[in-house]
Amino acid sequence: MSDSNTAKDTSAMASGEARESLEVLMQTASDALTDQMVERLAVTGSNALEIVDRLNDDHTREAVHTVLDELTKLHRAGGLVSLFETIHMINAMRNALTDGMVERLAVFAESMVTNMANEEMAELAGQTHEALVEAREEAAKAPSKGGLIASLRLLSEPQTQSALRFMVSLAHGLQTKNGG
Repeated sequence: MSDSNTAKDTSAMASGEARESLEVLMQTASDALTDQMVERLAVTGSNALEIVDRLNDDHTREAVHTVLDELTKLHRAGGLVSLFETIHMINAMRNALTDGMVERLAVFAESMVTNMANEEMAELAGQTHEALVEAREEAAKAPSKGGLIASLRLLSEPQTQSALRFMVSLAHGLQTKNGG
């Protein structure tokens, strides 16, 4: 017998033994499966096929790709851990809230909206905005010259003194209201 015939015979024997081992393995697995196991495998396979089928929808596939791309970007930037820490913190806060706390927060929010949503506050906000715009424009027209003499000249102007008096009065009023 030649070496090539011996190699073929050995290969055929190994193939036959592998086939027999596979058949024994399949029979053993089949014998070990209970009806509940078969049912769970069928349900799991069905669910997996349903998910794969949903990926055939263009919008679903696009959404999955977008989520994966954004998760990758978030991970590369180091934000994925922070995102999950934030989620854990929100969940812990939600679990810690009692009905009384939620009620007090709702009352607080309602009182804030009531106090802030009036005509006087709206007028104050409008006037403050106008004053800020005017101050910015005026400051842009007259660039600072710098130096001690220029600062002393600025301090000698009646408008500057009036503004400083106003700021001191405001600070004093805030300090007395806060118990200082």
